[in-house]
Amino acid sequence: MVVMNGRPMKRLKRRVTADLNDFLTFPDVGSIGGGSSEPFRTTVKAFLSKHALLPPPSSLFPHLLTWQILFRVGDLTNDDGDEDSSPAIVCLDVIEEDVARSRSVYCDQCRVVGWSSNPVCAKRFHFIIKSDGNSIGGYNKPCAGCGEALHLSESRCKSCNHVMTTEDVEDWMYHQLEDNSHLLHAVIHSNGYGHLLRVNGREGGSRLLSGNNIMNFWDRLCKVIGARKISVMDVSKKYGLELRLLHCLTKGHPWYGEWGYQFGAGSFGLTQNAYKQAVENLSSLPLTIFLSQGRKPRTRLQDLISFYQSLSEGELVNIRDLFVFLTSSIRDARKSALGADDNSTYKKRKLCDSKSKVLCAWTSNDVLRVEEAMFRVLRAVSGSNWVSWRALRGAVCKAGPPELLDYCLKELNGKQAADGMVVNARCVNGSGAMEYKLERGNPMVNVNTNGNRLPCTPNFPSEEHLRRDLKYLYECMLNPQTMLNHIPLTKRELAVRSARIVLDCKQFMKEYQPERFLPIPKSDSIQLLCEVDIMEHSDVHSRNPPPELMILPSDATISDLKAEATRTFQDVYLMFRRFQADELVGYSGLKEATQVKLLLGSAEFVTVRGKFLGKNALSRYRMERGVERWTVDCFCGAKDDDGERMLACDVCGVWQHTRCAGIPDLDAVPARFICLRCRCVSQTTNTSGNCKDESVAGGARGGLGKSLTNAA
Repeated sequence: MVVMNGRPMKRLKRRVTADLNDFLTFPDVGSIGGGSSEPFRTTVKAFLSKHALLPPPSSLFPHLLTWQILFRVGDLTNDDGDEDSSPAIVCLDVIEEDVARSRSVYCDQCRVVGWSSNPVCAKRFHFIIKSDGNSIGGYNKPCAGCGEALHLSESRCKSCNHVMTTEDVEDWMYHQLEDNSHLLHAVIHSNGYGHLLRVNGREGGSRLLSGNNIMNFWDRLCKVIGARKISVMDVSKKYGLELRLLHCLTKGHPWYGEWGYQFGAGSFGLTQNAYKQAVENLSSLPLTIFLSQGRKPRTRLQDLISFYQSLSEGELVNIRDLFVFLTSSIRDARKSALGADDNSTYKKRKLCDSKSKVLCAWTSNDVLRVEEAMFRVLRAVSGSNWVSWRALRGAVCKAGPPELLDYCLKELNGKQAADGMVVNARCVNGSGAMEYKLERGNPMVNVNTNGNRLPCTPNFPSEEHLRRDLKYLYECMLNPQTMLNHIPLTKRELAVRSARIVLDCKQFMKEYQPERFLPIPKSDSIQLLCEVDIMEHSDVHSRNPPPELMILPSDATISDLKAEATRTFQDVYLMFRRFQADELVGYSGLKEATQVKLLLGSAEFVTVRGKFLGKNALSRYRMERGVERWTVDCFCGAKDDDGERMLACDVCGVWQHTRCAGIPDLDAVPARFICLRCRCVSQTTNTSGNCKDESVAGGARGGLGKSLTNAA
C-alpha cells in the first residue's frame, strides 16, 4: 500500500470521499424554499461555479465544456473484498454546449413536444451520468481504431498504431450525447426549457442507483437550478412491457407522474381529455366480461383470473384491480426473496377448528365436501399423470359454487387424502398453469426444489411465475395488437381504441417554474417578466419567444430596463445576438431616467420592441423547427410534427401520418403517394367516383415518407 505523508492512500481516499455530497439527498431543496429565486440562465452558472470542477482537458473543445460533480451514494461501498473498501462514487457530467458551433443546431425534442416555434437557444446544458461510472471529461478516451483506452497526451495507440486526432476525440464527445446507455441524460436550454432524454435504473444496467434514486435526484436538481419546463418521451419498459400503459392502468398516471409529470402532447391529434377518458375506460373494464363465456370450454385466461381472485384478500372487480394485485404481488415476492419483513398482499391462510364452523362465506363441511370430490378425481387418474387446474375444476364443478372451487384449488397443495396420500401441486413451465396429483408422503412438507412446484406453505406463486402471468394477461387484456381474440365483442372496440390512445400518448411534461414571479429573498428588487414583440415574423409558425424573468434594483430606470432586456435576450437566444431594445410598449414618450417602480410597481409584465442589426440570424436561428418549410395537415387533426412516421403527398407536399393514410407502421414507405384531397380533386376533374389515398410501393424517393423527427 502506497503511503503519502504518513497516511495510507485508501484511508486518505475515504477521508476525501466523506466530504462529497450524498447523491441520495443532494441538492437540498428545503434550503431555498422549494425552488430557485433566480432564472435558469443565471442559476445554472452559479450552481456549476459552486459545486463543479472544470478539468483541463475540456479546454480542447471550448464549445463542449465538461463540468464534473462527484457524489457518494449514501453509505454504499465498492465491493472489492477489502474490509476498507472505498465508498461508492457517482460522477455527474454537465456539458455546456455552444449551439452556434454545434454539429446539431436544432432540437428534435422541442419540435415534437410543441416548442418548435421557440427560437434557437445559445446554450444547451447536458446532464449525464454514465453507466460505467467514468466521466466524459476524463483523461482517457477510447481509440477510434480498436477501442482501447488511450490517454489524451498520447497521439498514437500502442495496440493498433492508430493516430488519434482532435476530430476523433470530438467524434467521441458527440457520441456521448447520443449514447442510450447513460443512467441519466437530460438537456436544458438556456431559456429553462428542457428534456429528460433517458433514465436507466437497475433494469437498465445500473449497479448502484435505482430509477427512483435517479428521478429523485433529477427532480431536486431541476428545482434548485431554476428549470422552467421539462418534457419526457415515455418509451420505458417494465418486465418487457410498455410501462406507460401498465403504470397508468394501476396508478392512473405514467411512471414519471410520481414526480409531477403530466400529459404534454399526444400523437395523432390526441388531447388530454381523450387520454384521461381512455385510461378510465380501459381500467374500469369488469373482469366478468372475460369470465362469462356461456357453455364454451374455460380458457387459460379465465383460469388465471379466477386463480388470482382466489388469492387476493380484497375483491378483484375490474382490470385495474387485477393488475394492481399482480404488480404488488411481484414486489412482495421480491422482498420476500430478499428476506424483507413485509406485510403480504395475499389472502391469509384461514384455518377451521371445532369452535368455528365458518370459513369465509362457506362452512367447513362445504370445504371438506369439495376437497373429497377432488380427491376422488385424483385417485381415478392412473399412474403418474398430472391433472390440470382446468380439468380438475371442471370435474367437480357441481360440488360447489365457482368461488369455493377456486379457493379449494388454491389450498389443495399439501392436503392429506386417505391411505397416506398427499396432494402435490406444480406450475408448468412456460404456461403458468397449475397441475395436481396424489403422491405418498407427509402432509405440508412435500416441496420440490426444482422450481416447478410451489411451496406448500404459503402456497403462492413465485416471482418468476407472477411475471409470466403478468405478461400473459397484458397481452390478452391490454396489448391492442393481441387482445382481439380475448376481449368480448361487446367491449372489443372500446378496449382496443382505449389501449391504442394510451400508447399513442408518449410526451409528458412538468412545469417547475411556470410563467409567474419567483420568490425573491430581497424585498428591494423589482421583478419583470419581459416579452419581446417581434414585428418581422417571416414564417406563419413563428411566435414571440417565451418571456424572460428580469430582476432589477428598486431604483432601476427605463434605460436600465431596456439595457437589461437587451443583455438578457442576447444571452439566451442566438437570433438576438444583435438585438437592441428601443421601445417599452405602452410607455412611449417617457424620459429614459424615469424610474420603473413609479410606472409598474414591484412586479409586472412588460413588452419591449427593438431592432435587429443583422438579418441572417433572424432567419437561421428563428425557430427550433429549422429553416425547412413544411406543412402538416393530417386527418387525425395533427398540425405539427409529433414524432410519428409521416410522408408527404407528391402533389401538394402536405405531410400526414402513414398510419392515417392506411400504411401500417411495419410496411415500407411507398415510392409515390397521392393524398386523399388531391385524389378527390383529380377524380372530380376527370370522372366521378369514390376518393381514396393512392400509393405505389417501391423504394423511398426524395425523402418521401421520412419522419419529421428523430427523437431520442
